[in-house]
Amino acid sequence: MIPDPESSAKKQIGSSAVELGETKQQFDMDALVGYILLIGVLISLALVIAALIWRWADTRTLAFDYRIAGMNLFQLLLNEIRLGMQGALRPRLLLSLGIAMLMLTPYIRVLASMVYFMVSLKNWKYSVFTAVVLLTLTYSLFLR
Repeated sequence: MIPDPESSAKKQIGSSAVELGETKQQFDMDALVGYILLIGVLISLALVIAALIWRWADTRTLAFDYRIAGMNLFQLLLNEIRLGMQGALRPRLLLSLGIAMLMLTPYIRVLASMVYFMVSLKNWKYSVFTAVVLLTLTYSLFLR
């Protein structure tokens, strides 16, 4: 039997379409990760700059009089939100939120990757690896 050139061309086109679809998905995920990182850093930067401007306008100094050593992210956020709810809005709150946003940005990126691997690609191996990374980040941000 003589192979049909059209059927082999269709197979090649079909496999290229699958590869093109995977490449498109990969590009979309790469773009999403890039946007998550960019937006997280820009929000953090805006909060820190706003805090510094507010601090300079109030006190004519850029120094802040608090330490965050020995606190995890959860304690930092809880403390600042509690002070904000009590009406103690001050530049320190914006600075703390900027620091928290910067620390949460990689966490959100890994979470988005895990959802992508589980839902879109259904790649359980990468999902498990990403879940381990997410657990490690959770430990380092909240439990330590």
